[in-house]
Amino acid sequence: MADELFVDQDEVEGTASGVWSRMLAGNRRFAEGKPEHPNRGAEAREALVDTHAPEAAILSCSDARVSPDIIFDSGLGDLFTVRTAGQIIDEAVIASLEYAVTVLGVRLLVVLGHQNCGAIKQACKEYEALLHELTADAEDSLMAADSVADLDERILNAKSLMLRTVGFSIWQAHESELESTEDFERVHIARTIEQLVERSEVIQRALAEDRLMITGARYQLDTGKVEVLSF
Repeated sequence: MADELFVDQDEVEGTASGVWSRMLAGNRRFAEGKPEHPNRGAEAREALVDTHAPEAAILSCSDARVSPDIIFDSGLGDLFTVRTAGQIIDEAVIASLEYAVTVLGVRLLVVLGHQNCGAIKQACKEYEALLHELTADAEDSLMAADSVADLDERILNAKSLMLRTVGFSIWQAHESELESTEDFERVHIARTIEQLVERSEVIQRALAEDRLMITGARYQLDTGKVEVLSF
């Protein structure tokens, strides 16, 4: 009975929750201006020449202010990062994350958005431009409503990649009566996670078999802190 009270600490720290806890602890150090810069010396570099076993995969925005290794105070080989403007997903992104799960064996996948995202701002401009185009000739509110009845389909079929992807998240936010840029950023993170699960059988299977945990987070540029999102 007494043995049941003891837990293998290595096993606990190896779980997705344990990895995420360590990453958040690193972010606290970074936000407080007390980073430890772990595993960044010559010895760590040389140890990783032939192999690496990252603890987590991160899909984040390409914004120059949002470097996952820095804001989580992580070291060489700790994080497998994939970055695109606005965390936009394509086949290369999905294949890269599937590689992290199946070959590298990561247990945690973080979708990381951020404050003042330029992709969100650009998508908002294109979204508003499309609304103006569709309603410019409407003579009253009923006509305006009719002209945007299929707005979601028009967004999904738009020529602009930014509008088709990030813009659709903005449409979803408006449908839920969410109007702030911060809300758009959070909704886009949630939708990105949904898209990853829907489009990747590998990720679906890893989740079903409890081999993977996915979490959403939003980096705050002004404080340096990572906001953990719950959906």
